[in-house]
Amino acid sequence: MIGIVDYGLGNLTSVAGAVVKLGFEPVVSADAGVLGNCEKLILPGVGAYGDGMKNLRARGLVGPLTELVTKAGRPVLGICLGFQLLARRSEEFGNHEGLGWIDAEVTAIAPGDGKLRVPHVGWNELYQRADCVLFDDVPDESLFYYVHSYALRPADGRIVVGECDYGGRFAAVVQSGSIFGTQFHPEKSQLHGLTLLKNFLARS
Repeated sequence: MIGIVDYGLGNLTSVAGAVVKLGFEPVVSADAGVLGNCEKLILPGVGAYGDGMKNLRARGLVGPLTELVTKAGRPVLGICLGFQLLARRSEEFGNHEGLGWIDAEVTAIAPGDGKLRVPHVGWNELYQRADCVLFDDVPDESLFYYVHSYALRPADGRIVVGECDYGGRFAAVVQSGSIFGTQFHPEKSQLHGLTLLKNFLARS
């Protein structure tokens, strides 16, 4: 079973639909016990950072999920806001503490080209910087779908395995052990997005 964390801000239907399409069984839940019985976890998300952390705390998920991911080594994939929540903190609408599963901060994107609008919405290339199981059968510079105004900045650049360029490069895919994250939405990125998602779901 694939646990999709429901904290009130995720695009749960589209993520669960993609998991079903790929032949896996999704369990959408805000129950830590249910999620603890899942083989892998997906932390989706759309919205503001502070609201995301507030909702995770209100549902009593921060401690149990942290135990599962950082101590039990349960594989997790963060998507969009869920990706950013993996970091220690964010400056979005204030200063907010994150899950802290990876040593990173989330800061506003500021494209060097004044013609580029914020938020960054649309299709852009993914530049593969390092080998990663997520990239199996995904050609370098494939297009993925992004919607965001902030970007994750890891302290250790070695965990950045994929980048996007939007008036300046930012982390588009990270891997730290069994913790994975994508700034883009694989479930909305057609064939290459589904391939990348399947690579996470199928990894042993």
